[in-house]
Parts: sequence; C-alpha cells; structure tokens
Amino acid sequence: MEKFLDLLNHVISLYNEYVGGYLILALLLPTGIYFTIRLKFLQITSFRHSFNILRGRYSKKTETGDINHFKALTTALSATVGVGNIVGVALAINFGGPGAIFWMWVTGFFGMMLKLVECTLAQKFRKINPDGTVSGGPMYYMEIGLKPMLGKFAKILAIVFSVAAVLCSLGTGNMAQSNSMTDALHSTYGISHSFSGLAIALLVLVIVIGGLKRIAEVTSRLVPFMALLYLLCALVVLALFYKEIPATFVFIVSNAFTGTAAAGGFLGSAFIMTLIFGIQRGLFSNEAGQGSAAMAHAAAKTEYPMREGLVSSLEPFIDTIFICTLTALVIIVTGAWQSGIEGVGMTLLGFETGFDKIGLGWITNHFITISLLLFAFSTIISWSYYGTRAAQYLAGDKAIKPYYYLYCLFVFFGAVWGIDLVWNFVDMVITFMTIPNLIALLLLSPVMHREVKNYFEMQRQNKL
Repeated sequence: MEKFLDLLNHVISLYNEYVGGYLILALLLPTGIYFTIRLKFLQITSFRHSFNILRGRYSKKTETGDINHFKALTTALSATVGVGNIVGVALAINFGGPGAIFWMWVTGFFGMMLKLVECTLAQKFRKINPDGTVSGGPMYYMEIGLKPMLGKFAKILAIVFSVAAVLCSLGTGNMAQSNSMTDALHSTYGISHSFSGLAIALLVLVIVIGGLKRIAEVTSRLVPFMALLYLLCALVVLALFYKEIPATFVFIVSNAFTGTAAAGGFLGSAFIMTLIFGIQRGLFSNEAGQGSAAMAHAAAKTEYPMREGLVSSLEPFIDTIFICTLTALVIIVTGAWQSGIEGVGMTLLGFETGFDKIGLGWITNHFITISLLLFAFSTIISWSYYGTRAAQYLAGDKAIKPYYYLYCLFVFFGAVWGIDLVWNFVDMVITFMTIPNLIALLLLSPVMHREVKNYFEMQRQNKL
C-alpha cells in the first residue's frame, strides 16, 4: 500500500507541476480581469451596497429560498475560512517566498468578481424542488444556461463539473482539513492520527445528516467566533511588531516580481514559482472561480439574483485579503518564514515568537490547535453540502446517504495519509472543478452583463 501511495503521489505531482498549475494560471486571473473590466469594477463600486444587503436591509419574508443572506455567507465562508488561512499561507510562503502573498491578494481581488458572477448565475438558474428546497450551482447554470449555445454538450459539461465537485469535496473540503486537524492534535496533545480521525469522522456524520439548515445553524455561530478569536490574537502579535509592518508590505510587493531566494525553507527562486504558488494557495483559500460557494448562495432567500452575487463578493475580501494577510504578516514580521519549518509549524512559530514578547508563548500551541480545529471542522461540514448537491445532481436523492458515508470515510483517510499526498491531491482536483466552471462563466458573460444592467437600472428607478 505504501508503494502504491508513493506512486500515486508522484503521478499527481507531475500533473500539478506540468499541467494543472499552468491551466489555472492561464484561465483564472484572465477571467477575473475580463469580468472586472466588463462590469466596471463592481466589486469596489458596490462594496457598501453588498454590506447593506447582508445586514437584511432589503429582505422580505416572502422571498423564496432555504436560508437568509447572512447564513448563506457564513456557510460559504466556513468552507473557505479553513486551513488555507493557517497552513495554506505558510505553504505559499515556504514554496513561493513572501512575494506569493501579493499574488494571493491579486487572486482575492479578482476573485471577488468571480464569486459575484458565479453566485448570481447560480441564483438565476437554480431549481426549486417539489418539497420547496432549492438546488443550485454551476451544474445548473451549465445545463440550463448553456443549453441554447451548446445543446446536449451543456449537460455533459454539467456532469463533468459535478464529478469533479464530488472529488473536490473529498479533497479540498475534507482530507486537507482532517489531515491538518489530526496533525495539530498529535503535535500538541499526542493524540494518535487514527483515533482523532475516527472521532472527527463520526462527529461530521452526525451534523451533515441534518442537511443544509443544520449546517447553516452551526456555521452561523461557529464562523464569527472562530474568526474573531484568530484575528484578535494575530492583531496582538502585529501590535508588538508594528514597526516592521510597513517594510513588510514593501518586501512582499517587491518580492512578488523577483522571487528572490532566502535562507531557510524558501524553495522557489523564480518569478513563475512565486506566481503559481500564490495563485494556487489563493484559490484554495477563497475558492473563487471554483464554483463551490455558488451551491450555498443558490439556496439564499432573495428576489433578485444580483443581490446574492453582491453578498458573495465579500467572501474573498474577508478570507484572502484580510485574514490571510494577517497570517502572512505574523509569519514574516516575526522571521518565522526563514526558520526552515513547513506548514502549520511556520505559523505556530510566528505566533509563539510574538507572544513570547509578553511572556505568553506557552499558550501558542493551544491557540493554534483550537483555531485550526474550528476553522477546519467548519470547512468539512460545509463542503459536505457541496458534495451532496453534486452527488444529487448525478444520481438523484438516492445518492445522498451513500455519499455521506463515503465523505466521512475520506475524513478518516485524510487523517492517516501523508501530508504531501493529501495536498497534491487537493491541488489536482481543484483544477478539475475550476476549469469547466471558468469556461461556463465566460460563455454566460452576456447573461451576466444583462443581469447587472437590469438590476442597477431598477435601483436607479427605485423599484427594488
């Protein structure tokens, strides 16, 4: 089995290095730039309006959907605010250097627009089930929205995406999370990977069987708490190293275009390495263009698809531009990025170095472990919903329960497999899901342009 896993890891690594990374590079940013220009930087000009929608200013009790704007956002955020914010940032710096953070910012900025587009389309082409619940996401806007253009190939593209979404749910939202959780529990408390993996899998099963409404109830309470806890501790460290912050921003930007090698764990010295690792980890962090969050936002109660699209545009801002930046600053200002330590250990060292200044370095292990558990667990339960929607699309309601058991089995696999195989698998399946979705978004750009034009015309006429 060990030899087979080593071979599998090697094959996946070759795909990521020579195929997947370049495909994402060629499609993700150009698509984000295209929509940003065509829709006149809507992620900036409508930023305040998005918050007004989120706080319920325009909500009506008669609107169709399963959950409100806030719960849709927290459900989607709980899937994106995960180990990418703690481990992913450290890996980006480790393999791409501090300059990779700049490209994470770029991915986050254009990702705001990609989220807006895919979630608006998911609302527009969603399906209302006989029991009143909602099914939506890229597979529906592919099948319905692209049918006039592609005919029967629209359905084929939707099936390809759905298969990729099931695979991605097992990797991105599952194995990467359980792997990091059990690794942290083992490092901090000596708990075996297999025992903690089994416990996490059983707990996930109890929650996900309750469906979207139970998931939304859990995440709407968990996400604000875990984000606040993590942000407060990061701000404490940055306050202690505040003099280093301006120079750090300059260093990140300059390093983004040079890829200058440094001592310690930094392995990439070329610009292309910095660029690819920044974009990959940015995509893993906010999932913009991947189409996953569109499944949660499709279920939101709203009369106008554009409203949920605008709410969803806040996700990459909160996740990548804000939370990931704090993690990166902690790692860089404290010098942890030059330690030669990889993954969560680099982030851990950054916080420990900071808290050592006030004599509280001993709490760092516990703090990072708790944060990682909360972040990763919320991601696991949210991604189960995405995988369920994809499985339901492929095989109907009969596929839901078997999928739940398969999903929990992969929680356990992620806990006991090696970190290299898990993360390489994650990077591979992300490309399987993202590429067909970006193609669909580009083909549906005329539809999106009309949605934007009609919505803001109604707003100008005070008809909203």
